[in-house]
Parts: sequence; C-alpha cells; structure tokens
Amino acid sequence: MLPDLFCSAVHSCCVCITWFLLAGRSTAWPTIQWVQRLSSGFQPSSSLQGDQPSIKTSLFTDMPIRSCAVVGSGGILRNSCCGAEIDQADYIFRCNLAPMNYSDDIGTKTNLVTANPSLMIERYSSLMERRKPFMDMIKTYEPAPVLMAAFSFASISDLSFRTYYTLEDFGAKQTVIFYNPIYLANIELYWKNKGLVVRRLSSGLMVVSTALEICDEVTLYGFWPFAEDTDGNPIPHHYYNDRPPKPGVHSMPSEFFLYSQMYSKGILKLKVGKCF
Repeated sequence: MLPDLFCSAVHSCCVCITWFLLAGRSTAWPTIQWVQRLSSGFQPSSSLQGDQPSIKTSLFTDMPIRSCAVVGSGGILRNSCCGAEIDQADYIFRCNLAPMNYSDDIGTKTNLVTANPSLMIERYSSLMERRKPFMDMIKTYEPAPVLMAAFSFASISDLSFRTYYTLEDFGAKQTVIFYNPIYLANIELYWKNKGLVVRRLSSGLMVVSTALEICDEVTLYGFWPFAEDTDGNPIPHHYYNDRPPKPGVHSMPSEFFLYSQMYSKGILKLKVGKCF
C-alpha cells in the first residue's frame, strides 16, 4: 500500500534538485567511486579515469513545475490523438529516443529525453561507424538534453561518454547529461522498500519518480504493457513498431500495477485511452 504522502516521501528519499545529475569534473569521479563501494557489480572502465567532461549539475531551476507529461512508447498511443494534449504540458519527458514522427498521437515538444545505450548498439553500431544518422535522429528532440544512466553498468559507461562527445563534435544544440548513480540507487531502494520487486527499474519509472518530485501534476501517456487495449483490441508493443522488448530485463506489468495504485490515490493521471 502506497502512503498518502507519497510525493513528499519520494522527495525526502531522493532529493532530485540536489542529487539528480552528476557534478562536474572535480566531483564526478569521487561520486562514482563511492557507488562502486556500494555495488560490487559496478566496475568503471579505466578509460573514464582521465579527463571527464564538464557535466551540467542543475536542470530543474523553477520548482515545482505546474504540469508534466511523461510519454512512454506503448502501442496504446497509436491512433490515440493525444499529441495536442501532451504538448499542453509545461514539461514533457520522453523515454528511450522513440521516433517523433507520430505527432498527432505523441505531440511535438520535448524538454528531456532518456536514451538507453542498447539503442546506440543496435541501431547505430555503438557510434563507432557513421554517426550522422544518429545525429539526424537526435535533432528531432532539439533543444532537449539527452539523459543517460552512464554508470549503472561498466559496459555502458564508454558508450555513454561516446554519445556525449558525438553531440559535442557535431556542434549539437543539445547535450548529454548523466544521472547521478546515488540518485538512482536511492530511487531503487525507495521502490524496493515499497514492495516493488523487479530485476531492474525501467527508464520510465526513473523519470516518473523524478516527475512526481518536481511537478504539481503528472500525467502518463503510453504506459500500457499489454497486447490489447482497454476494449480488447490487439495493439502493437510500441506505437512505432511491434517489436517485443527483451524478456526478463524489466517487469512492466509490475510497474504498471504501481502506476495504477498511484492513479487510484490521485497521485498521478494515467491516460490509457483516446484523447478528444
């Protein structure tokens, strides 16, 4: 059972305004070493122990934000006509660089977008070959920064920094920003203490947690992990394709149950139908 004072409880646990992003050159590496001591599974690459990029430390300067939309990529968004409603939000989070060519259903505006390094591996050859196709895609989110969990696993740290420097090399109007691993550890512990048992938190739940902390009103779109809509009609896995997610990585039904609990308590809004 979620507490009635859920939002303030998240704030007391995670303090987004302070811990959300890594600090700059002087403190980034000590922070990573601190997390390494907490988790024996994290072993940062030796290539990261040299010069670090100067990383933005503050993102949400005017809090609270009145209304926020968190846009997932569930097939429930296909033909939803929710684009205009999403674009009316004061701050719009998007997940995992989902294509922006469905504006009637998903809107056109973005304030922050997350990026899973697996996308760079699968679609853009880990940015080791031609990088222009990746840059053409990233521009569809301008001027929103790209948020990555660079230090969750050693295997993604180098790729996350490569993404950072790719945008810098091309003179992009955006930048890559990195989650503070302490912040992510706090979020994971918080939800674990609330009874959520998952192998790994999804990027969607990460940004939902942030939105609940900084926004007066949070509405979720595209968070629907089922193969049929609310009327029993079949829908694709994603609004842009029918490729199923990798099995065993995230427990999306468990997370959706959590969202439905919060919806029943009036903590957030959960859009799973059409917008009119």
